[in-house]
Amino acid sequence: MDRSFSNSVARRFRFVSILTVVAVYLLILVGGVVRSTGSGMGCPDWPKCFGRWVPPTEASQLPANYKEVYTAQRVAKNQKLARTLQRLGFAQVAGSIFAHPTQYIETDFNPVKTWIEYVNRLLGALIGIFVFLTVVFALPYWRHDRVVFWLAFASFILTGVQGYLGSLVVSTNLLPVMVTVHMALALVIVALLLYAMDRAEWGRATGGVANERATVTEMPAAVQAPKAAVLLWLWGALLLTFGQIVLGTQVREQVDIVSAAAGYAGRATWVSQLGAVFSIHRTMSAVLLLVNVYVGYEVWQLAQARLRKLVMAMVAIIGLEIVAGIVLASFALPAAVQPVHLTLATVLFGIQFLTLLAVGRARKSPETIAPTDAVRRVVA
Repeated sequence: MDRSFSNSVARRFRFVSILTVVAVYLLILVGGVVRSTGSGMGCPDWPKCFGRWVPPTEASQLPANYKEVYTAQRVAKNQKLARTLQRLGFAQVAGSIFAHPTQYIETDFNPVKTWIEYVNRLLGALIGIFVFLTVVFALPYWRHDRVVFWLAFASFILTGVQGYLGSLVVSTNLLPVMVTVHMALALVIVALLLYAMDRAEWGRATGGVANERATVTEMPAAVQAPKAAVLLWLWGALLLTFGQIVLGTQVREQVDIVSAAAGYAGRATWVSQLGAVFSIHRTMSAVLLLVNVYVGYEVWQLAQARLRKLVMAMVAIIGLEIVAGIVLASFALPAAVQPVHLTLATVLFGIQFLTLLAVGRARKSPETIAPTDAVRRVVA
């Protein structure tokens, strides 16, 4: 790879990919606000909102029987989805669509909730544009490092799938399995974008594509490749975080059920009624903390500035996440903290993934973790 390519194309790609990742995290935050404010059904149809590209602001702008109209549309769409799922062998999931207690319940029009959901959709459309631009700026990598291009392209395809899943979340009236899959796919998209960004940046920093190797002829003895166990522990921490986020969507669903059953009153008692799913989520938090402390210690011992920065960021995010969790459990699940709790968890996932990539790369090429002031000679 010539240096002009590395310094110009990679710089532009990195800028666009970072912008896209930040936008995805912002969408996750806004999605958390949608859930915490109960605005998920603020727009009963998709992609329009109450049949309009710009949603109404008053109930008088809607037909008198709008509830019946949108319920019928949603049920018809779900019947088609259920038949497709049955043909694919997912009979249980198909049955759960109509077993969900809110399937035939239409939410009363609320202009605030409608516009919260509408802003969420606008941001989702904007991210679709950003991801498309990421693919466009990844085109030059087709000749130099096709993995970068395919990562960007895969994220674009999955973003389209994510949009379709969003429509199913609406049509199924926030069916738990749909919400969970929606959240899990968002994390996969984040991982793909981060991988593409990291691979492109590493290729630029080393003056070549990511799969080119260098031979070190002189390197300090203190610089060693990370042990395989460190990489395995990182994978474990990443998967634990992924599972914890998915489990968190189940806790959120339980909160919705408890709050609805209580008529949205007696908020201070909701936590005590959450049952086993909350207890598991809380226990997993302690396990996740211990695993990350151990992983952070092992990675810190590699004595590389970039890895240590990632460890410090990981520790900071975990600390904030613990504080947010304590606030949620001790102060009756304040709505303002719920989206912050979710967003911090997804940021932790991203930092863990970047750390995993860096450590995995260091295992293949120990020189990539050499201190910046180390005296070494690298022969391409």
